[in-house]
Amino acid sequence: MNDQYRETEAGERYARAAFDLAQDGKVLDKVHGDLANLKALLNSSAELRVFVASQVYKSDVKLNGLLAVAKSLKLNALTQKALGVLAGNGRMDHLFPFITAFNKLYDAEKGIVSAEVTSAVALSDAQLEDLKKTLAKTLGQSAEISTRVDPAILGGLKVRVGSRLFDASLKTKLDSLKFALKKA
Repeated sequence: MNDQYRETEAGERYARAAFDLAQDGKVLDKVHGDLANLKALLNSSAELRVFVASQVYKSDVKLNGLLAVAKSLKLNALTQKALGVLAGNGRMDHLFPFITAFNKLYDAEKGIVSAEVTSAVALSDAQLEDLKKTLAKTLGQSAEISTRVDPAILGGLKVRVGSRLFDASLKTKLDSLKFALKKA
């Protein structure tokens, strides 16, 4: 995981405050959507990520630049206010931890678990949908899936949900077979 996504105590505090305000204002889904779009925007632009994390620029300059770039997203007033508080307190470098912590609170509230799926080749939309249904049935709650391709696993899947790892990769099965044959 990239260092910019690490959680920080400050990010968690700001996220908790924004989450509570969004819940009270009945705009929780909107703010969550705003932050997802903002994260996608930041992930798509290395220059924007560097700009927001930079210590060279003052927080208000970073906020104005970020809001100018994100203008097309039509951010909710509460989302803009939360970003303004981060900037006002010189905490724009905690933006990614803020988003990560907010998403965790949102997922806990909505009963959604995060699952990281690793496959040897990219999964089709139909395969992802089947996997989502299977995980929901197995876990008893819906799962938000992030995917990763790793040709080294040869085939099958690895699914990580929290601290649990379900490893049905071909590489692991072959390694187990090789170990069993060595013992025999």
